[in-house]
Amino acid sequence: MGGVRWAFRCGSWTPTRSEWLLAARCVQREEKERIGQFMFAKDAKSAMAGRLLLRRLVCDRMGVPWADIRLERSPKGKPYLANPACSSHESLGWSFNISHQGDYAVLAAEQRLQVGVDVMKTTMPGSSSVPEFFRIMTRQFTDYEWSVIRRAGSEWEQLTMFYRHWALKESFIKAIGTGLGFNLQRAEFHLSPEPIAEGKVCRRTTMHLDEEEEEVWTFEETVLGNDHHVAVALGPSHTVRSVPPPALTYPPPSFTFLSFSDLISMATPLFEEDSAYWENFQKKAEAPERQRLTATV
Repeated sequence: MGGVRWAFRCGSWTPTRSEWLLAARCVQREEKERIGQFMFAKDAKSAMAGRLLLRRLVCDRMGVPWADIRLERSPKGKPYLANPACSSHESLGWSFNISHQGDYAVLAAEQRLQVGVDVMKTTMPGSSSVPEFFRIMTRQFTDYEWSVIRRAGSEWEQLTMFYRHWALKESFIKAIGTGLGFNLQRAEFHLSPEPIAEGKVCRRTTMHLDEEEEEVWTFEETVLGNDHHVAVALGPSHTVRSVPPPALTYPPPSFTFLSFSDLISMATPLFEEDSAYWENFQKKAEAPERQRLTATV
């Protein structure tokens, strides 16, 4: 069985009342409550899509009934299946990770490998110039990486290269599950000479860890929607020994886009409907529009 790469366009998803309430019934109660605490609707949508992606994967590929899925987070925030006793033989050795930023939520999963994924949208800095933004972020990249970023061309092209590097670093950190304490300058990326583009997956970027090339790690890169960089980090599993890295035995998979219907096609509602949850979401969705109208008066 090959790896899984799924994406959901949460930016263009405008959930109806029935969709949002159904989605809320199909995630764990504490997940529903956490999602309900987001200040902005776009963040709530992204988080909801991420949880549904995870549950769809566990149900579809790992053979765990939807109602039996229990997802938890490691102390560093990486999701994992907390009730392996109820899972089937198919679930053994799976590693999975999600990311959501900008207009997309993405999931990557593999067997017998550690997996981390990150998506980053190229955007202009909100409150500073590009040079000032780069100055603030100086310690996040090595001198070599900064030379690559600054040689990219225009300020927009430099930002694009910045976020490409950032997605790569985040994918590695999420794969190894170390969290914010990892010194990002330890991992230096040497980008593939071939350009990355939407619909094309590149697997030629390499990483130097503590100034030595890491040959056991593979990095996949692609672009979604022209301005979203996606990086998938694939490394050796700590739980499976003496197994050749399967990621190198088949072409890198492209991301498959799922609809909301796809996300909940195997779902089983876990508890009763909460109409107040929709009202709370509507208030979040209406707030940015009210702010926009106020600003134009």
